[in-house]
Amino acid sequence: MADNLAHDPEQDEDVYELSNRQVSDILRAVSASDKDRLSGLMAPLHPADIADLLEQVNSTDRRELIELYGQDFDGDILSELEEGVREDVLAVLTPTVLAEAVRELDSDDVVDLVEDLDEPQQEAILEVLEDADRVAVEQALTYPETSAGRLMQRELAMGPEHWTVGAAIDYLRHAEELPEEFYHIVLVDPKMRPTGYVTLGKILGAPRAAKLRDLVEESFRTFHVLEDEADVAYAFNQYHLISAPVVDDDGRLAGMITIDDAMSVLDEEHEEDIMRLAGVGEGSLADKIFETIRARFPWLAVNLVTAILASMVIARFGATIEKLVALAVLMPIVASMGGNAGTQSLTVAVRAIATRDLTSANMWRVIRREAFVGLVNGLIFAVVMGGIGVLWFGMPLLGLVIAAAMIINLFVAGLAGILVPVLLDRSGIDPALASGAFVTTVTDVVGFSAFLGLAALVLL
Repeated sequence: MADNLAHDPEQDEDVYELSNRQVSDILRAVSASDKDRLSGLMAPLHPADIADLLEQVNSTDRRELIELYGQDFDGDILSELEEGVREDVLAVLTPTVLAEAVRELDSDDVVDLVEDLDEPQQEAILEVLEDADRVAVEQALTYPETSAGRLMQRELAMGPEHWTVGAAIDYLRHAEELPEEFYHIVLVDPKMRPTGYVTLGKILGAPRAAKLRDLVEESFRTFHVLEDEADVAYAFNQYHLISAPVVDDDGRLAGMITIDDAMSVLDEEHEEDIMRLAGVGEGSLADKIFETIRARFPWLAVNLVTAILASMVIARFGATIEKLVALAVLMPIVASMGGNAGTQSLTVAVRAIATRDLTSANMWRVIRREAFVGLVNGLIFAVVMGGIGVLWFGMPLLGLVIAAAMIINLFVAGLAGILVPVLLDRSGIDPALASGAFVTTVTDVVGFSAFLGLAALVLL
C-alpha cells in the first residue's frame, strides 16, 4: 500500500504534496465506507499531510472521512489544521476520539488548540485532560495571547545544578514522564530558578563523574512568561537557540520553549506581513465567503478613498487632458511605474523592520540608497519613455514631459516606500497593515500632478 503512495521525484516535482491520485483513492474509500482501505491509505501520511487533506476537501467529505477514520485520528493532526477547519473537525469528533487525540499532545499544543475556540468547545477539550494537564493549560491561558507563557510547554527535563552526568543519565532512564522530544536538561537551584542547561549530546559524551555545571551551554538564556512571542522567536533565530527556559516573576522555572514553536511564530509573522501588505488580513482558503468579504472590504474601501483622491488630482487638469488626448494615454504608465517602484521599496522596508535589520543606526543610509535607486531607475526609464513619447506621438516636448515626470515619480516612490513604513512603525502602527495605501496614494498623486502639471506648463 505504501508503495502506491510513494512519490517519484522524477515524475512529480511536488514531492511533498498530496497527489490527486492519493486524494481520489482516499475519497473513494470513504464513499465505499471501507475503513480498512482508508486506514491503509492514511497510515503512511504525516499528520501535516492529513491536515492538508482535510483542508482541501469539502465539508461533507471531511465529516464522512473523520467519522470513518474514527479512533485512528491523531492529536497532531489537530495542531496542523487551520483555525476555521479545526473548529469544524472538533465538532465532528466524538468525545472518546477527541479525548484520546488531545491526551497525546504536549501542553503547548493543547493551549494552541483551545485558545481560539469558543468557551463550550474549550470546556469540551479541557474536560478530557487529566487534572494536572488541565491546570497547566488553564494557567497558560491566563497569560496574554502572544506571550511566552502561551508559547511554552510544561513538559521538560530538569535536575539540580549539583548533579553529575551519571545522575542525569540514571534519572532520564527511570523517569516516568519525559517530553516526547527535548534537547537540554535544565539545571535549577534549590528555589527552582534555572541556572543553565546541558545538551543531551554533551551528557552522552562525558564521563559519568563529570559535573553538569561544567558542561553548561554558553547560549543559555531565559525568557519571562510575559515576554512577547515575536521577541522570543527573534532571539531564537538571532542566537541560534534550540530551546530555552521560561521563568515567572520570581525567576522560577515555569516551562520551556523549543525551536519548533519559535519557528512557527516566525512563520506566522512572515505570513501575516505578506497578507497585510495585500490587504487581506489573516484570511485563508478555508474561510467562509462572508468572513472573506468582511476581511477584505475595509481595505478595498480605503483603496477607494485613495483612488478618489488621485482622481481629484486628474480632475483639476481636465481641461489640459481635453486639449491633448495623448496625456490620457500616457498617464497610467507614470502612475503604474511609480506604484511598482514604491511597492518594491515598501516590501524591502517592511521585511527589514519585521526582522529588525532596519535600525536607527542604518536608517539614513537605507533611505539614501532607496532614493538613489529610485532616481537612477527614473533616469533610465525617462530615456525609454521619452523616446516612446516622441516616436508614438511625434512630439519632442511630450517626450520631455513624461521623462521628467518619470524621474520625479520614481524618486518619490523610492523615498515613500521606505519613509512611510518607518514613520508608521515609529508611530506605533503596524507598517505592514497601513503602508500600502499610503504609498500608493503618494505615487499616484505625485505622478499625476507631475505629469499633468508639467504638461500644462510646457505643452499648452
